[in-house]
Amino acid sequence: MYKIVKRRQLAPSIVLFEVEAPEVAKKVEPGQFVIVRHDEKGERIPLTVMDFDRIRGTITIVVQDVGYSSAIINQTQEGSAFLDFVGPLGVPTEIEKYGTVVCIGGGLGIAPVFPIARGLKEAGNQVISVLGSRSAELLILEEEMCSVSHEVVIATNDGSAGVQGFVTDGLAHILQQGKKIDAVWAIGPIVMMKAVAEFTRPLGIKTIVSMNPIMVDGTGMCGACRVSVGTETKFACVDGPEFDGHLVDFDLAMKRLEYFKDEENRARARLQCSHEGGNH
Repeated sequence: MYKIVKRRQLAPSIVLFEVEAPEVAKKVEPGQFVIVRHDEKGERIPLTVMDFDRIRGTITIVVQDVGYSSAIINQTQEGSAFLDFVGPLGVPTEIEKYGTVVCIGGGLGIAPVFPIARGLKEAGNQVISVLGSRSAELLILEEEMCSVSHEVVIATNDGSAGVQGFVTDGLAHILQQGKKIDAVWAIGPIVMMKAVAEFTRPLGIKTIVSMNPIMVDGTGMCGACRVSVGTETKFACVDGPEFDGHLVDFDLAMKRLEYFKDEENRARARLQCSHEGGNH
């Protein structure tokens, strides 16, 4: 069992968990992920690592309530435990000195971009972070991102914080200042990562995205997490999760994410009914 030593509500439906997992904490690097299972009947959920503390032996993950299993996880309280916490999985981020880099996090994607920004800053890069959300209320980890960035640009859809618009508007804001960008990391919803890749493509800026497709075993055996990258089929679990954003077929990735929407909606409805039944 993997004890939850800290639980923090970051925003409506978004929860941070710090979990005791010393063997994972020993080896994990920025960009990698873990697979979490709440209990013996639970679904195996891939979650990118937000932070790690090798001395304390803890891993920090951030979970958004978007489906049945994530809703169950987010109800878990401090002091309780997860049954399974497998990792580290995936290929770590290539941390080196590039020059000026931009780390873009959209919504929940701010969490996994945090250790990448920190690693890039420690490697001597000038780190500019762009944080995007629908509104100021849903913006997470702003203080943490400021601590690992030389500059932070915020973009909200409704203009309640920072630049009004999308993360690409934040990126345009940086370029308008005359800054030369050597590389971009973008993590968030697929439509956001696609928009960033299309924005940087004509500019010739190296752009890395982190893919989070449907995943089952996390070891490359099932093939569920297929991603089309250039002319090749890659598995996000063992070849990724990071890929060249200019080569990823985002449209195919979005179609694959829709495969189990009906089943997920039915599961959420059952969960809602069970909650309502328990309130009578």
